[in-house]
Amino acid sequence: MEPNETEIREYTVKGMTCAHCVLSVREEVEEVAGVAAVDVQLDSGRMVVTGAGVDDAAVRAAVAEAGYEVAS
Repeated sequence: MEPNETEIREYTVKGMTCAHCVLSVREEVEEVAGVAAVDVQLDSGRMVVTGAGVDDAAVRAAVAEAGYEVAS
């Protein structure tokens, strides 16, 4: 895949219980290089990250920084 090619990745985030949790996760992941958009759903824990050249480890680290965990 080319570094500038847009890709969509899905994750499941564990531990979110409220809208503030969703906001915290979204704000941290938006800071990851290459991320263009982040959609986080509280009820399912589903997070969709859209971007180009996004590092998976960086996304997982951002979720951890927000205080949550990505399901393996």
